Amino acid sequence: MEIRIGVQDVAREVVVESELTGVEVRQLVEEAIAGPTTLSLTDEHGHTVLIPGAKIGYVDIGAEARGRVGFGG
Repeated sequence: MEIRIGVQDVAREVVVESELTGVEVRQLVEEAIAGPTTLSLTDEHGHTVLIPGAKIGYVDIGAEARGRVGFGG
C-alpha cells in the first residue's frame, strides 16, 4: 500500500510503500500525533522512515495492494 505523508515546513511529501494494512497505518499515525511521538514506518525493502508526530501535516493512506499481474512486480 502507498502511504503519502506531508511534513510541516517541508516542500516535498514522503512516500512509503508498505505491507501494513490501512488500519495498522492509521493506528500508528494516531499514536504519533496524540503522543506526540515519532511515526516509524518500514517499507517493502526494509528501509525505515521516522517522522516526528508533531510535524505531520497530513497522511494519505492508499488502497490495499492487490496481487500484481505481469512482469512489473
